[in-house]
Amino acid sequence: MKKMLTLFTAFCLLAVLLPALQSGAAAAPQAKLAVYVDKENHSFIPLRFLNGFAGIQSVLTASGGQIQMSRGGNSIIFTPGKPGASVNGKPVTVSVRPFSENGTTYVPLSLVSQTLGIQLQWNREAGSLTLTSGAETGTAETATLPVQNGSLIKSGSPAVVSGHHTYKVGGRSFSVQTVTVSLLHPSVKLDAVLAGNTVGKTEALASIAKRSNAAAAINGTFFAAYTDGAFKVPYGYIISGGKMLKNSSGDKRAVFAYDSNMLAELIPGSEFKARFDSGSVLGALQAGPRLLVNGKVALNVAGEGFRDPKILTGGGSRSALGITRDHKLILLTSGGATIPQLAEIMKQAGAYQAMNLDGGASSGLYYNGKYLTTPGRLISNALVVQTK
Repeated sequence: MKKMLTLFTAFCLLAVLLPALQSGAAAAPQAKLAVYVDKENHSFIPLRFLNGFAGIQSVLTASGGQIQMSRGGNSIIFTPGKPGASVNGKPVTVSVRPFSENGTTYVPLSLVSQTLGIQLQWNREAGSLTLTSGAETGTAETATLPVQNGSLIKSGSPAVVSGHHTYKVGGRSFSVQTVTVSLLHPSVKLDAVLAGNTVGKTEALASIAKRSNAAAAINGTFFAAYTDGAFKVPYGYIISGGKMLKNSSGDKRAVFAYDSNMLAELIPGSEFKARFDSGSVLGALQAGPRLLVNGKVALNVAGEGFRDPKILTGGGSRSALGITRDHKLILLTSGGATIPQLAEIMKQAGAYQAMNLDGGASSGLYYNGKYLTTPGRLISNALVVQTK
C-alpha cells in the first residue's frame, strides 16, 4: 500500500513538472483559463484552475485516468468512458462528461460548484463569471474568469487579423483601419510598453512594436507632446506585468485594463486604483473619453475631466480600442472624426465597450511588420499585441 501511494505521489508530481521540463521544446501555448459554455448551454471549467482554488485538490490519477476532486469532506470522481460520476462515494447522474481540448481538461461546472461549495455570479455584460468559495468560514477566495461561448478557440486559428472598412455616420463616410485580436486565443498576450522602457521618453511606434516582438500595436495614452525638452511625461495610469509604471491617482478618465487571462474591461479612472490594489490587473492604459457602454454611445467628456477643444468639439485623426461581447479587442484608427463620430464608428465596428486613445499626430496602427496608419511623431507609449 505504501509503495502504491509513493507511485501515485510521483505521478502527480510528474504531471505538475512535465510542462516545465518540456518548456525547452516548442510546446503549444496553453488555453486561457476560461469557463466554457457549449451550444447546448452546458458549462465547463478547466481542471487546472480548480486545483488549489479555495483549498480544492484535483488530480488525474495514474490508473484509469480518473479525475478526482475534493474540498473539505466532499469529493467527486469522474471515470472516462463511463456515464455519471461519484459524489462522496455515491453514483450520480450527470448529463455531460469531462473532455480535453487544446491540452486542457474541462469538467462540468454545475456538479463541481454544487458539491464543492462554489458560489457563481454571472456577469453577462463583461462576459465573465465570478467564483467564490469559503465565504461561510470567513475565509472567502474569489476569482473571475472570462466566459467562452459556443466553441473553443483552436490554437491553429488566426489570433490577429487586420481590416479596412468604411462606415457612414451622419451622412459622412469614414475610412478606417482595424486590427482585431482574439483575446482568448492561446497564443495572445497584451502589454503596455513605455517608449525606451522609461517614463518621459519618446519612440517610433514601429520601433516599440519591433523590440516587443509584437504582431500589432497602437499608440496609447496622452502625453506632453508639445513641451520643450526631451522629457515628455505621459498622462494617466500605465500598468505592465502587474507593476505600476505611471501613477495617476484622482484622474477620472477611462482605463483599459486586462488580467492574466486577457479578460479585458474599461474601468472609470476614479475606481481604478482600488481595482489595481486588489491584485487582479496585469496591464492597463488610461486615455478616454469612454465612447460605448454596453453597446450604446455613452459620452461624458467633461465629466471625465477633458477641457481641450480637440476632444470636446474638434475633429482629427483618432485612435480607439473596443471590446466585443465575445472577447475580441478591436484596435482602430480613423481620420477627421469628432469624438461623437468616433463613438458611432466603434459601434458599427462591433465594439460593445470602447474608449478613445491619444490622437492627432500620435495616431498610429502597426500590424504584421508595417504601418496601417503612420504616426506623425514619436510617441510616449503603446499597447502591443504579442503572439507566442
